[in-house]
Amino acid sequence: MAEPIRLNENQKAWLRLETFVAIMERARNLELARIGLNIPQASVLYCLKVSKEPMTPMRLARMMHKQPHTVSALVHRMETQGLVSTKKDMKRKNWLRVSLTKKGEEAVKQWAAASEVPDVMSCLSKKESEALYMITKKLHNKSLEAIRKMQPDPYSEPLFW
Repeated sequence: MAEPIRLNENQKAWLRLETFVAIMERARNLELARIGLNIPQASVLYCLKVSKEPMTPMRLARMMHKQPHTVSALVHRMETQGLVSTKKDMKRKNWLRVSLTKKGEEAVKQWAAASEVPDVMSCLSKKESEALYMITKKLHNKSLEAIRKMQPDPYSEPLFW
């Protein structure tokens, strides 16, 4: 019989966090599917709604911590669905401007009303919620630092976040 794997506390915490995120993503995608969206689409709609300046696929990619080609493909699929529209920038012809359509505006309203899954967090006290926010903020920053250290060389695929 093989010897059992022994994990340290950080590894156990990572597995618990990873499992939690997978469960929450699945639940949120099921909830959003009722209104014809998924998490990445909702993220694009949110970024477009809150942005005070015109958005490009590159800027969306940075805000969402995704690679530009991934966001470009997502934007084009959303355009086909009528959620967003794109047009060439008049000053910089090689740039695309992305904006919400009326259908996209309506989807944002429906998305904001879909609160069953985010309400899972209501089991936390105000103090616990604040602590979770601070902890995830620290983990976010440390993760970005780790990605930057792992980048093989300055000429590899650039990080956009």
